[in-house]
Amino acid sequence: MVSTDSPVLSLRALNRATLARQLLLSRTRMSAEDAVRHLVGLQAQNTKPPYYALAARLDGFRPEELSGLMERREAARTVTMRSTLHTHTAEDVLGLGPLMQPARDREVRAFRKGLDGVDLDALTALTRELVEERPRTPKEIRTALLARWPDADPLALGVTARCLLPLVQVTPRGLWNRSGQVALTTADVWFRGFRGSPRPAPAGPAPAGPAPAGPAPEFGLESVVVRYLLAFGPASVKDMQTWSGLTRLRDTFERLRPRLLTFRDPYGTELFDLPDAPRPDPDTPAPPRFLPEFDNLLLSHADRSRVVPPAFKDRTWQGNQAYRTFLADGLLAGIWALEEAKGGSLTMTVQPFGTLSREQRAAVADEAALTLETLGGGASYDVRFGAVAG
Repeated sequence: MVSTDSPVLSLRALNRATLARQLLLSRTRMSAEDAVRHLVGLQAQNTKPPYYALAARLDGFRPEELSGLMERREAARTVTMRSTLHTHTAEDVLGLGPLMQPARDREVRAFRKGLDGVDLDALTALTRELVEERPRTPKEIRTALLARWPDADPLALGVTARCLLPLVQVTPRGLWNRSGQVALTTADVWFRGFRGSPRPAPAGPAPAGPAPAGPAPEFGLESVVVRYLLAFGPASVKDMQTWSGLTRLRDTFERLRPRLLTFRDPYGTELFDLPDAPRPDPDTPAPPRFLPEFDNLLLSHADRSRVVPPAFKDRTWQGNQAYRTFLADGLLAGIWALEEAKGGSLTMTVQPFGTLSREQRAAVADEAALTLETLGGGASYDVRFGAVAG
């Protein structure tokens, strides 16, 4: 039961607190590695969103910094929260994977009809053998599994292999301004040496054999709840469940209750927070920010009204595709698109959901220019305002 004595936080107060945790209230000099860790990963359904996400959050960010982490195998793309692709530090790939397994298990159950007669243990063993011999594309994995189970659904086989094994996408996939098809190996092989031995050379195929023994990172549900609150709080139990894809987290929050503060949102929902976490004055200015599609700011609360005005909640998607979005005064305010010409020049088209004031329009244009300077590598650019997005 929610205590009626808990202070009420307005939507604007929640907005400013969340923006501060998300490094969106003011840019920070944090390193890319520290930012990826602090944010508990970056949405990486597509290859460029992690770079756009850090460009909006870090002062002096260069895309090559994140690419370097991935080339050195200090970060990688893998399936974690909500059974979706994220870019994580090596430590988080290894530590969060087992905790998020229940969400991946649910996805396997959703495809169970296509797996009649398939021994899941045998499927896991065969997939591990394949991808640890050398990184394999999803098509190669499906083809090999289909040869073993010809009556199974190919899509179900591929999804199940991805869900039952801790697979990572190997580079050059995901590197800035580099291309490469999706190829997968296990996290243990890709990060071989992470727990104490020298790291493998960043170039070439993943090393064969199991990862050497060593001390594992400290992970558990309680520590992940704390990290979630640091990056997304104040938040409810349902918020954390929405972010993670996990269920039945109430008991974990109850164990942490003596260490946490409690609040209520304007609708009476109990919110938890860390005593020393930032909760800025609701009147703190919030500059415009350009976010990638699928940014976790917009996906990590059961109630998104702290960032998404009710009138705009269904306007960031078309079918199963998400638009890139921008914030004005801390709230979702429109979408943007980027065109890259053959000569390297960039054109950003900004489409607001409503009328921007003269001051807001100027601030949005300045932020767009900074974003393009950060990501463009010196290329010429143009910022245009399109029609109001319908």
